[in-house]
Amino acid sequence: MGAVSRTLRTPLGAAAAILLAIVLLTAILAPILWGEQAAAVDTDDILAGPSPEHPIGTDGLGRDLLLRVLVATRLSVVLALVATLVAVSVGLVLGVAPLLLGRAGKPITWLVGIAVAFPALLLALFFAVIFGTGWLGATLAIGLAGAPSFARLCHTLVAGVASRDFVAAARVGGIGRFRVLFRHILPNIGEPLIVNATIGAGGALLAFAGLSFLGLGIQPPEYDWGRLMMEGLSGIYLNPLAALAPGIAVVIAGLAFNLVGEAAARALGVEATGIVARLASVQPRRAAGASGPAPVDEVLAVRDLTVTFPGVHGPVQPVRGVAFSLRSGEVVGIVGESGSGKSLTALSIAQLVEEPGVVDAGTLRFVGADLLEGDPADHRRLLGTSLAMVFQDPMTSFNPTKRVGAQLAEVSSQHHGLTRRQARDRAVDRLSAVRIAEPDRRARQYPHEFSGGMRQRAMIGMGLMGNPRLVIADEPTTALDVTVQQQVLNLLKSIRDEDDVAILLISHDVSVVAEICDRVLVMYAGRIVEDLPASQLARARHPYTRALLAAVPDMHTDISQPLATVPGRPVDPADVPTGCAFAARCPLADAHCEKVDPELVTTATGDRVACWHADEPLAALATARDVEEVVA
Repeated sequence: MGAVSRTLRTPLGAAAAILLAIVLLTAILAPILWGEQAAAVDTDDILAGPSPEHPIGTDGLGRDLLLRVLVATRLSVVLALVATLVAVSVGLVLGVAPLLLGRAGKPITWLVGIAVAFPALLLALFFAVIFGTGWLGATLAIGLAGAPSFARLCHTLVAGVASRDFVAAARVGGIGRFRVLFRHILPNIGEPLIVNATIGAGGALLAFAGLSFLGLGIQPPEYDWGRLMMEGLSGIYLNPLAALAPGIAVVIAGLAFNLVGEAAARALGVEATGIVARLASVQPRRAAGASGPAPVDEVLAVRDLTVTFPGVHGPVQPVRGVAFSLRSGEVVGIVGESGSGKSLTALSIAQLVEEPGVVDAGTLRFVGADLLEGDPADHRRLLGTSLAMVFQDPMTSFNPTKRVGAQLAEVSSQHHGLTRRQARDRAVDRLSAVRIAEPDRRARQYPHEFSGGMRQRAMIGMGLMGNPRLVIADEPTTALDVTVQQQVLNLLKSIRDEDDVAILLISHDVSVVAEICDRVLVMYAGRIVEDLPASQLARARHPYTRALLAAVPDMHTDISQPLATVPGRPVDPADVPTGCAFAARCPLADAHCEKVDPELVTTATGDRVACWHADEPLAALATARDVEEVVA
């Protein structure tokens, strides 16, 4: 109702609604009031011109043309709406096919792209020849001709919603594609789809009149506006209104549908569109030989993880050979600039990288299960019950059309066999566990009624609906003020301490990682360049790690000087240079660094570092500002 009221409050919306109401009332009442009179034959008054008795004249059987135009409103509008329904239904099925079928849905996407390239009228004529004349053939022809445009629109809308965090969270929870589609995606594309369908109805009305005008649509004794235009064309020089009046009716009705759609689009902020190379070179590989038995307390083991996407000039690898492990109760942080591969590494572990991306690893083991082998359904169940994902933006982490408690309860209903009531009680309990006051009331509210910090805590609560062994927190404190940020960090600490849960914390903020983590992985250009205890960050050996640390302001930072930054720009994953990827930004780099990429080697202290100059004195790189001066 809010959307309707917003539409009607605008001058355009009010005028369009009045115009559409007149058209619809005419369609309902005209056949009842004047149906018999419009069909009455008067052979004494054939092809008469306009007169007080017949304002726009009569036809070849002496029937009143004005009444026939009014009565024809019902058939014209109803058939246009049915054709639009066909177009939307077929387009929706084709639009969601890539989501439901995965790789098998690609040919459908290609066929839709080809069909969209053809003019809709040409397709309508093609289908009209196939289905034959009459209202049924014309309805199917116009509906199928409009389906490719709706399919492209639906595909775009579905892809946009499917990339949201709450859909990823549902998939991590092991919810199937059909359930994700009906519970999370379709409710969020309803408004733009309805708006564009309303606009499309105006186009379908015009197309239907065109087919009937050509003799491919409505056949006698039935008649619509297109049929009346065709019949009036023969006497247009004697009585122009006989052909113009039904044409004007088409314009008015089409304008009413289009204006309502445009007004709704403006009120809702929806874009109204109207009806108008595979990665074959990348093959999965497994490390030769077994990786050995997993330690008893091992939660996650990753070896030689790569993520590859097709690129214009060949495959692009934003994640290259990442290797690390987590044990129960251990908190490991991954830091690095944007584009370093942090989030993509987490998505790979959670099995959320979709085609055309290819995830490969020598080892990818979660709580003893090999995620690269076995039944994908078993993997989904395992990840749904033992892995919790906390995304960066709490606003996109929840479905805005569903109550928070219902979204949390869905996890237990799906995986733990709880009844609806039990799952809701569990959701309230988990909201209480993450320090949300009045959890019972809050469970009945929508995400927009929560503050940013509350949404983030509720997202953590969703992860705790089961008994997770691993929590992946992807930038959980981004855009939160320092007070709320500290609350979220304390909550993660308490979860680790109380349940011995392993945590993988992804952040660009080194100070956040240093506060909560036991170990820190520093990523650059898709690789881990340093792995060391958080307590030893001050003694970091890699120039990039030291530059990140120097870029963090503290109480001793001179506010009269520009803040320190890491010089240069991050490496483009599609154009990783030969040798060390950080060489162009590093003051210690030499010719050898530019030619040979250093391996990630384990030092005598058990740390790992990938740098040819890691043993040089720290004084060589005191601050990031020093780095910038040296490079300059």
